[in-house]
Amino acid sequence: MIDDLDHHDSRILAELQVDARLSMAELGRRVFLSQPAVTERVRKLEALGVITGYRAVVDSAKLGYAIRGVIRVGRCDEPRMRRAIEASPEVLTAYNVTGEDSWILEIAVRDVAHLEQVLQRYCALSETSTAIILRSLREHAPLRPAMQDLTPTEPAPKHEKTARAGGRGG
Repeated sequence: MIDDLDHHDSRILAELQVDARLSMAELGRRVFLSQPAVTERVRKLEALGVITGYRAVVDSAKLGYAIRGVIRVGRCDEPRMRRAIEASPEVLTAYNVTGEDSWILEIAVRDVAHLEQVLQRYCALSETSTAIILRSLREHAPLRPAMQDLTPTEPAPKHEKTARAGGRGG
């Protein structure tokens, strides 16, 4: 854990986790620092390994993957499991976990037939249990530094304007 992160670093991380495409000038405005100061802090966070990369988040359904699911896999030979995961582009996230299961895989597949093909790969390794994701309530939530006071002292970053319908609220 990095102990020397301050309030500005925390705000920078919060903003970048919401929108990593912000210009340094805009990021500086949002966290009340100059562009050079915010650029220096972002570079420091990258050098420390706090910021490990930037990426686009895509809509799997728009890419042709209509079903997302979770496969729980029981105990099995780890090298075989690693090879299966590496050979499966459908696996979005793979966790080695404790408990009755040893692996939890998040997958994206085109349809039920594709789901069956993927399941066959993992059923050959160990017992499995599968759940289809109906909808996501939270994905890619911003992560605050640990040990930070979680009592909000200022509003969280707002990036969408909300309109109130109907005049009187309730």
